[in-house]
Amino acid sequence: MKKIFLLTLIALGSFATMNAQEISKNALGLRLGDNDGFGGEISYQRGLGDNNRLELDLGWRNSNHIDAIKLAALYQWVWNIDGGFNWYVGAGGGLGSWSRDNDYYDDNDYDDSAAFAFVAGDIGIEYNFDIPLILSLDFRPELYFNSDDWRDNNLGPDLALGIRYQF
Repeated sequence: MKKIFLLTLIALGSFATMNAQEISKNALGLRLGDNDGFGGEISYQRGLGDNNRLELDLGWRNSNHIDAIKLAALYQWVWNIDGGFNWYVGAGGGLGSWSRDNDYYDDNDYDDSAAFAFVAGDIGIEYNFDIPLILSLDFRPELYFNSDDWRDNNLGPDLALGIRYQF
């Protein structure tokens, strides 16, 4: 127990002493990944300070006879690794809705649809170029509520590549 406490204390001290790189006030672009078919998201980041920001993502899905839309909001902390490389962590959640064409899954002539909510974590790495461009790679596990019949389970891992214009 003492070792775990000491390691936690060292990790928190390391986070507090890391140098933060000033992040852009605004960034707009795309976040392209695959969370059971969520292939694309329009992504907006708003800098709130020297090392924190808000990210809003509007995603859509149109595959496997399921249509869905979701809105995610995450608060992120950003730390500089070296030069233009940063890493970040965040937490947040969102809302969405889905509809399924049951003609594909069985012989019923009705469609299913519902709304859902989710909470999400986020961890990633990004590179700020000398031009106003950011490339990022992040992992966002999402825990869904009220996602009946759309997902086999309530956990959705989301790995995505982002490209954003800074202004």
